[in-house]
Amino acid sequence: MMIGILFVCTGNTCRSPMAAGVMRSLVRGAGLEGTVEVDSAGTAVRVPGQPASPFAVEAAARRGHDIATHRSRSLTADDLTHFTHPLAMARTHLAAMRSLASLDLADRPRMFLIEDVADPYGGTLQDYERVLDLIEVGCASLFEDILRDRLPAV
Repeated sequence: MMIGILFVCTGNTCRSPMAAGVMRSLVRGAGLEGTVEVDSAGTAVRVPGQPASPFAVEAAARRGHDIATHRSRSLTADDLTHFTHPLAMARTHLAAMRSLASLDLADRPRMFLIEDVADPYGGTLQDYERVLDLIEVGCASLFEDILRDRLPAV
């Protein structure tokens, strides 16, 4: 069974692309590219097809996560059906995801972390680095949980 992880933020140029890049690095490192699909989307994408923020690309690259080819896209109702783990970066995103989901899937979207991940847009490279610190810890924990649930106990 394919596991699908979707990270959702506002414009799909900062938080969610960085989270997707971190998770792809973990998936690739574990050799699970064929069993875990990772993507990102935004709840209020102004210009679809925009690259990730230059600071997001730089911060991610410094840590070995390549998001240079990322292009923004809007969240769709189909995303909430397709991805087994649709994850909101903030409570506002969670509310938007749940309102877009069909009634039978309204509980599928959940928060990426317990607290909102601050939006670094318009901030300094250090702001992006701080957000990436949280994202890396959150992705590592999420990946461990997914592996534990996916792999049978020995």
